[in-house]
Amino acid sequence: MHVTQYLEQRKRTLVSLEITPPEKGHSIQVIYDAIDRLMPYNPSFINVTYHQQRIVYEEVNGVIVKIPKRKKPGTVGICAALANRYRVETVPHLICGGFNRYETEDALIDLQYLGFENLFVIRGDPPPDYKGFLPEPEGHHHAWQLVEQIAQLNRGQYLENLDDAIPTNFCMGVAGYPEKHYEAPNLADDIRNLKAKVDQGAAYILTQMVFSAELFESFVKKARAAGIEVPIIPGIKVIVNHDQLTSIPRDFYVSLPEKLVDQIKGHRDKAAARQAGIDFTARLCKDLIDLDVPCLHFYTLGKTSATAEVMKQLKEKQLI
Repeated sequence: MHVTQYLEQRKRTLVSLEITPPEKGHSIQVIYDAIDRLMPYNPSFINVTYHQQRIVYEEVNGVIVKIPKRKKPGTVGICAALANRYRVETVPHLICGGFNRYETEDALIDLQYLGFENLFVIRGDPPPDYKGFLPEPEGHHHAWQLVEQIAQLNRGQYLENLDDAIPTNFCMGVAGYPEKHYEAPNLADDIRNLKAKVDQGAAYILTQMVFSAELFESFVKKARAAGIEVPIIPGIKVIVNHDQLTSIPRDFYVSLPEKLVDQIKGHRDKAAARQAGIDFTARLCKDLIDLDVPCLHFYTLGKTSATAEVMKQLKEKQLI
């Protein structure tokens, strides 16, 4: 079932999740334990991130060889495992980095055979030790190009111009940035980039994490003014400690409201600071629900206990 169908059929604001695969060598049980806490709140879909491989050169038996390394593999396997275990819609991330167009097409065929109907399509960030994004030869430079290729497959148009080819049936979500993507010169330019993704076939938008309902509302108004009509879902992240006041803005290029920062810093006790962050997020979610957002998308980063407490507050107030 397409994500957009869940949004169309909703009777109240939905919730969805985003998780990250465990590091290589760790058990999937870590993921199960995290998701178990949130299943009582009936997430409509679960996104699973994909992490681009990095290329290293190492000497093997006296010869320098190119070795691809990926710290967090398993995106498709985790999606399949969660769908089977919880009977929930899972959405694998598909990125530009690390694939040429032909490899992308093969990956899409595999996903179709496995029964996936939803994809979250992004360019993807470069690996940590890369200076910037570098597409593969014959690969995509921008997310809108990847959306375009998937849309062509949805019309039965393969790279080899096959006769009587069966079309795919993917519903595509894309990323929106209420404070602009960090590489964009300004928000207006970034919204034009977002519209290009929608024009090519994206069906809904998930935003980068937001901490202000006013900021989200302003972004939606600007997107609508630019002609973007698809559903826009706010991204939610629960801040629970002092370290995140630095790490979240640094790693995700977002700003934190003064009120949230003051509330977290106002508590030296870790438990009190954590509760302040949970309460702030619950109020933010209520404000967003008052704007009639179709869904709240929670970025868990693999840790779900605080998210579960936010959802518990919303459930008790019959908001979700």
